[in-house]
Amino acid sequence: MRRAGLGEGGPGNYVASGYSVYEEENEHLQEGLRAKVSALKSLSIDIGTEVKYQNTMLGDMDTDFDSTGGLLGATIGRVKKLSRGSQAKLLCYMLLFCLFVFFILYWFIKLR
Repeated sequence: MRRAGLGEGGPGNYVASGYSVYEEENEHLQEGLRAKVSALKSLSIDIGTEVKYQNTMLGDMDTDFDSTGGLLGATIGRVKKLSRGSQAKLLCYMLLFCLFVFFILYWFIKLR
């Protein structure tokens, strides 16, 4: 009878002890759930912070690319002005200089 919980104290004591076991288990599960929710909260805050930082970086890169595009556009315009004129000799020199620079860069990269 003691094994079934029906000895010493009667059936009311068995029900109360069963209820406290369930209550303790619920408390334990609640603590585990609370810890998981806390971890998810901190993770979502970290993700939000990282997203804001990445958005700032993307905005800065967009501004840099726009300014670089403007600079390239102005340079291309100048090269077109040079090509329209009768300065074919100067354009040939520029082309040879560019080829020379690319050759030197290739040579340095190859030696590494």
